[in-house]
Amino acid sequence: MGKTHYKLRSILSNEIFEDKGWMLDTPNQQTPSLIRAEYEQKQLHLKDEDLGIYKFSDWLPICKTLKGSSAPITYKSEGLAKELGLSNLYITFSGYWPEKGIQMKTCSFKETEAYTVCARMNPHKDKVLVVASAGNTARAFAQVCSDNHIQLLLCVPEDNLDALWFDAPLNNCVKLISSRSGSDYFDAIHLSNIAAGMDEYYPEGGAKNVARRDGMGTTILSATTFIGRIPDYYFQAIGSGTGAIAAWEANLRLIEDGRFGNHKMKLMVSQNAPFTPIHDAWKADSRAMLPLDDDLARKQVEEIEAKVLSNRKPPYPIIGGLYDAMKDAGGDILLATNEEGRNAAKLFQELEGNDIHPAAAIAVATLINSAKNNEIEKDAVIMLNITGGGEERFKAERDLFYLKPVLVFDINPDELAVKKALEGLFKLK
Repeated sequence: MGKTHYKLRSILSNEIFEDKGWMLDTPNQQTPSLIRAEYEQKQLHLKDEDLGIYKFSDWLPICKTLKGSSAPITYKSEGLAKELGLSNLYITFSGYWPEKGIQMKTCSFKETEAYTVCARMNPHKDKVLVVASAGNTARAFAQVCSDNHIQLLLCVPEDNLDALWFDAPLNNCVKLISSRSGSDYFDAIHLSNIAAGMDEYYPEGGAKNVARRDGMGTTILSATTFIGRIPDYYFQAIGSGTGAIAAWEANLRLIEDGRFGNHKMKLMVSQNAPFTPIHDAWKADSRAMLPLDDDLARKQVEEIEAKVLSNRKPPYPIIGGLYDAMKDAGGDILLATNEEGRNAAKLFQELEGNDIHPAAAIAVATLINSAKNNEIEKDAVIMLNITGGGEERFKAERDLFYLKPVLVFDINPDELAVKKALEGLFKLK
């Protein structure tokens, strides 16, 4: 397999160009837009199950495979479906659930991103990958990079460090820096941007990285190939909305495939109130994000239980981003409170048999509300994306090790001081 099995295309200009290894933007294009991978294989042919996530390699922009991956699994719900009166509810699960054939060690669908991003052609062999995260993404990248000896600098808010647990100590090719207590994901992104501007580091790219989006899109590929058709509705909680963009893009590829239907599933995505910037922009029919005071945003993030849903600068306005996905596919941006999320998680545990992350519980809560309020048809084919679960069980069966930051920075730190502190951190040859 090589990079020749796909090309890249600008969403704005439709210009098609070769991927030179880590391209995040269209060359010489002034207006920002996402780029998209265009695969030679227009029909998806699944590979062997033992390849994990790479069984979807026809539609992944990778040049190699890495050890240890799992693919999301999909099954038809009985318990929750009966409770809500839904005849075609399908659950796509990413996490730890050995009985259903999935053992993601970090218990999150962020593994789908990490295994794909790290398998993409990398021209920066002597440089350090930089990833900012509110928690789950950091854990996934840390595990994958540690297992495969890839140098990684993580940037995570200090208040979210309890998310960085592992079942064994990590390789020292992974290092963590933090923004001090009281900061949020946006502050961690600021740190990562400073690091990525240095010669010895390079940015993972977030939503702009086609490998991240197409890795997340494997949840849709799992559901559609299991069901035999594209779902009618897609439920997921969002922080940045990148997963919903990925779902939309996978949907478009499946339409082009020709075997799974020609319709677009409605994107029913959700945020954890009171932190609702994407919801607020969407309800105002605004492509631009609405003004949000930094201190108020940090306070709202402190209040929500699904800390990973806390991106203040999401890829919502950008061409090809969440606004365009929602406008094209249809759907809505929904809200659920902490209490609704807790109740939903308890119900899922009772009826389906596994614990789920707070973010996934927000998605379940909005599905419950939509069903009870008759906002979705009872016989519609519904995909519920459970983006993380099985963590309580995984932790109970193992001794845990926590990654500690090597440096902690103030909010709005001096850029030169950060760069000086990061120089030679990995002692590159």
